[in-house]
Order: sequence, then structure tokens, then C-alpha cells
Amino acid sequence: MVQSFDMTTAIKISPVNMNERAKLGLVAGDTVRVSQKIEEKGKTRLQVFEGLVLARKHGNEPGATFVVRKVASGVGVEKIFPLYSPIIDKIEIIKRAKVRRAKLYYIRDKAAKEVKRQMRRAKVIHIATESETEAQVTRDKKAQEAAVATKEIEVAENASAEKETTEELDKKSEEKK
Repeated sequence: MVQSFDMTTAIKISPVNMNERAKLGLVAGDTVRVSQKIEEKGKTRLQVFEGLVLARKHGNEPGATFVVRKVASGVGVEKIFPLYSPIIDKIEIIKRAKVRRAKLYYIRDKAAKEVKRQMRRAKVIHIATESETEAQVTRDKKAQEAAVATKEIEVAENASAEKETTEELDKKSEEKK
């Protein structure tokens, strides 16, 4: 005898309303906004991750997951979220696209091809910025070099002054003889 998992008579596994999450009908091709609870220094805040659902795995069972992909600063970022996790505060479906696949992993390659195409048209130039710490290190090095140069000049001046005084003393001693 095989038992089936029924959401209406489900055992309370998670503090999340599992029926509500199951009714979302989350599928590949949806653009979603996932609000995730993050605890920092004893405080809890919400962090939003918005992107395209590439895959949905494990149906409606308690271990169900979905993969969300977004491009942040030109870099593709993917996160795997457990559907019934209490860490997830809210899941909003923003857009629903008509797709012909259950898993949209080909989007990764498609995005990479687009980036390569754009890179071919790009010109290589070298422009750099300095962080505040790097700028401070550079200033300190220049200050040290200036201090060393100043000391070298002083030492050279003192040496030449001593040389002059010794020469004058030698001349005076020769004159006396």
C-alpha cells in the first residue's frame, strides 16, 4: 500500500502555510520576487532577489525547490530556494512567460553568447580607480620618500659644511706654519 502526499491533510512540518505556497503554481519561465529573511547582528531584515525561474524540482513535496536567475552588474547569479522554507518571507510572481520547456538551463548559454557578442564590439582601454586605502598607501609612500630625500640632502649639506670647515682649518694651520 502506497501513501500519497495530500496537502489538505498534511502534517505541520513548517511554520509556512504550505497550501498557499503550493497554490502559487510556480513554474519555469515565471519572473518572481523572493523576499528572504536575513539575520545580522541579532536583527532580521528582508532581502529581495528578483529573477527568472529556470527550474522547479520535486513537485509539491516538502523538499520542493526552485532555481531563480538574475543578472547583477553583468554577472549571472543563481539561487536555489526551498519552496516551503520559513526563511522565505514572501514569493511574488511578477510575470508569467509562455515557455516550451520544463527546465530553462539553456538561458545560461544564451546569456553568455550575448555577452561574448557585446565584448567583440568593445574597445580595450585601461582606466583605473584607486580605493581610499590604496590612495592613502600611495600618499604615505610619497611622504616617506620625500622625508628620506630631505634627510639625504641635509646629510649631504652637513658633510659639505664639515668638509669646508676642515679645509679652512687645514689652510689656517698651514698659514701658521
